[in-house]
Amino acid sequence: MSFIDHLEELRWHLIRSVASILVFATAAFLSKEFIFHDLILGPSRADFFTYRKLCELGAYLGRPELCIDKISFTLQSREMSSQFTTHMTVSAIIGLVLAFPYTFWEIWRFIKPGLYPREQKNSRGAVFFVSLLFFLGTLFGYYIAAPLSINFLASYQVDASILNEFDLASYISTLTTMTFSCALMFELPMIVFFLAKAGILSPEIMKLYRRHAIVVILIVAAVISPPDVMSMMLIAIPLLLLYEVSITIAKVVRKNDIKRLNEELNG
Repeated sequence: MSFIDHLEELRWHLIRSVASILVFATAAFLSKEFIFHDLILGPSRADFFTYRKLCELGAYLGRPELCIDKISFTLQSREMSSQFTTHMTVSAIIGLVLAFPYTFWEIWRFIKPGLYPREQKNSRGAVFFVSLLFFLGTLFGYYIAAPLSINFLASYQVDASILNEFDLASYISTLTTMTFSCALMFELPMIVFFLAKAGILSPEIMKLYRRHAIVVILIVAAVISPPDVMSMMLIAIPLLLLYEVSITIAKVVRKNDIKRLNEELNG
């Protein structure tokens, strides 16, 4: 194919990707009550799933301080068009999240023909695992990282005379930032897989810098979580587990590469 033909094919992949996002975004726009009342504003109410489970966990462990039974802030919309533009923006974000597997598949279809047969074989299942990790990270961010951060920021006061009344856009920005940050961090195993396949990363390097990685993970967990040990551990432990899983993945990649090289030499 010529360069122009490649551009034409890329254009159609992008058109189909954008179309899928628009379909899901339209569905989200028409489901305003569920999207906002149940999904977006859920972490702003004390009856949210995560808060109820924390109360149950606190009662079981004898740690009542874990229970979150009150969210002390009020949301406001200070601009005439704010709620409409927020509705549009949130619908687009929901569309992007739901269409992610198809969008990634379209991009992968464009990239895959340019790979060698062995590279295509090695990357089999990439769309499934990238999408799975993305959704797991999104769920973790929505149900763990974002609610803990929102609760801390909403209850923090420098003086009792100051009321916490936040703009709707600020609340949604915090929620989406936390959720997407976790979704991206959960892609670590796939990133390690491709880097190991490319010979850039090895399990030995990851083991050597494990202590450094732990420090970085704890810093990240401290930044995106409320400043208490329990909340930080709830975020840090899954990330540490992902790092250990990534080391195992790098080992498997190394083992398979050595096996393949031996077969080629003996064949």
